[in-house]
Amino acid sequence: MFPRYRLVGFCGLPGAAALGRLGTGDPEQRAAQAEKVAHSYAAGREPLPVLELLATVANATAGPDGAYRSRTPAATIRRFHRLARNRRALLLLNIQPGRAPVLGEVKALRDWLVHPDVGIALDPEWEMGSGEVPGDTYGHTDGHELTKVARYLSGLVREHDLPEKPLVFHQVATSVVGDQSALRPQPGVALIKSADGIGSPGLKRGTWQQLVKDLPDGLHTGFKLFYEEDAKGSRLMTPKEVLALRPRPEYVMYE
Repeated sequence: MFPRYRLVGFCGLPGAAALGRLGTGDPEQRAAQAEKVAHSYAAGREPLPVLELLATVANATAGPDGAYRSRTPAATIRRFHRLARNRRALLLLNIQPGRAPVLGEVKALRDWLVHPDVGIALDPEWEMGSGEVPGDTYGHTDGHELTKVARYLSGLVREHDLPEKPLVFHQVATSVVGDQSALRPQPGVALIKSADGIGSPGLKRGTWQQLVKDLPDGLHTGFKLFYEEDAKGSRLMTPKEVLALRPRPEYVMYE
């Protein structure tokens, strides 16, 4: 996957505008827009458009199983997978686990993950411990858990003779990912750490510098931009400014 491609796209869920650009307007138009934006980030690489669909969404209420999460219907995932395939894009299935076990949520998506153009994005700020409620506090993961997910994806890649599969983990603060040194790259899996800081260009650069310190070997970087939140009292960073970050992000996501 790297260094051939630079991944660029939108995230979201249909009918939930607050969760990202992908959830607003006509999906076909959004996919076309993502493709256009991707080309503005090529910078010597082949642009690969991405549709990051929320497949598991954290909820403030427990739900019938007490897991504080809901799963996106298969029909919705199927529709976006078809859209991604028609656009020669990548579909990333985003998981906000609530109190559900992360690996269990990944395994629940196995029927999609056996396709060559489907990967996983984890949102550990929504991974709650016992007694914690999404939205009240930041959640948490660690290098050991991320390695378990990578190992599972690696097994699928090997079993089904798939191309390298991306595993993104979004990180909004240093506290969200612990024991990063325990993260172990796995064959056939491209590990991507995406910095999710919100604010002005200066604030976002500061968050970036914090989060990319002492990166483990084999870990690629991503950068997230927020159309609304970043622009409040400031402005959205330009592609030129994002590409000036070091290390240069290999995945750029707009919410």
